[in-house]
Order: sequence, then C-alpha cells, then structure tokens
Amino acid sequence: MYKKLDHEDILKKSNHRPWPLPTKPWLYYQEWNEPVFMHWPVEIKDLEPFIPEGLEIDLLDGQAWVSLVAFTIQIKPRFLPAFPMVSTFEEINLRTYVRHKGKSGVYFLSIEGSKRLSCWLARRLSGLPYRFANIVRTEGAFHSLNATAKNKLHLNFSAEKSIRKTSVTDIWLTERYALFHNKKKEIFTYEVHHIPWKLQRINMTKLEIHYPKFQHLIGGYPVLMHYSPGVQVLTF
Repeated sequence: MYKKLDHEDILKKSNHRPWPLPTKPWLYYQEWNEPVFMHWPVEIKDLEPFIPEGLEIDLLDGQAWVSLVAFTIQIKPRFLPAFPMVSTFEEINLRTYVRHKGKSGVYFLSIEGSKRLSCWLARRLSGLPYRFANIVRTEGAFHSLNATAKNKLHLNFSAEKSIRKTSVTDIWLTERYALFHNKKKEIFTYEVHHIPWKLQRINMTKLEIHYPKFQHLIGGYPVLMHYSPGVQVLTF
C-alpha cells in the first residue's frame, strides 16, 4: 500500500497536472487501491461507434487505445464518513481516451461493481453506467462474472517490487484528470485530482477475458500492463 496523505497535502501536489486545479471545492474523496491496468491499441473505426457526439477520440502518435482496469475502490462524500457496506467495493472498468473542450480524459465503455447497492447509488449520484457483477478479489487474482452482459474476467498476477520507468505511453495512459459522461446528448465533465501514479511491472500468469460487446477491442493479450499500490483521489 501507499502512505496516505491528508486532503490538503493532496491538493498541494499539483505541479504535474495538465491544467490548474478547479476553483470550486472538491465533493468526493476516493481511493483507487491496487489496480491492475491492461491496455490495447485499437483501430479508430472500431472505437468510433461507442463514442458519443461531442467527444473526440484522443490519440497518441495517431493511435487510439482502450484499457481494462480492475481495482478496489472506496468512495465517500466530503462531509460524511465512509460506510464499508457501500463505500468499498471491487470495480472493473473498460475505458478509452477522449478530448472535450481542450481537456483530455477518459470515457467509460463499461463499469462493473461488486455490490448491487453501491452500483445503484453510484449510478444515481454520478450518472455513470455502473452495473453489478460478481467480482471476487483475492491475493493476486480477480474473478468476475456479469451474468446480464455475459462478461467474464479471470486473471492471476504478481507485481514486481521495482518501480516501472514511466514512458510517454505509460504517462499518457494513466495520468488522466477528467472523465466525461454523456446523457441526453449533453456531455458532463467530472474533474479529478491525485498525485502521480507509482507504477510497477506485472507478471500475468493467467488471463481470460470475454466481453462479447467489446471483444473486438480487447481480444488477445494486452500490449501493456501496469500495477500500482493506488492513489487517493479528490473529485470535483
């Protein structure tokens, strides 16, 4: 794990951001703990049908990407304590990279959570497309089944102790400080802030992914993979 900071110390570490911190107070505190990142380059034409009007696919050297991220999340409003029964759960999201009004960020193609009530609350409060999946996390493993969408994920991994030397691609895929969501043809922007990710190399010993709707995007072995102890996040 990582050494936790208080909220003011998190806000003080902002020189790495691509644009200044929002002027309004943050609303939610989150922890994105021990994530596994898996990344695939994809054809723009294959990704375009999933991108709503108003968002532009973000490219790195002309290449579009999608990422599947599995982690443990904790989320709570600013002025309330965390309630473990709903605040902490496992999450698996499939995301791609977009731009909107000069800012780069992520757009979620799918978000799955391990607790029904947590998914319902997150969907009602944020509008993000949370859906329940039976996700079990154990030491070095994730196993997930979304019976409705027929999504399945099984992975076993080990993380190396050495810190991964971050390349331009590593940074581009992980250091994102906004997410975008569409509803009724309107684009909503959620800003986030955290200190830079500390990335580690990862050894994948088993990987099975079956997401029927998106299999043409995430079929085959990921081109890049990362592990991180996690980050504390303030959302606006």
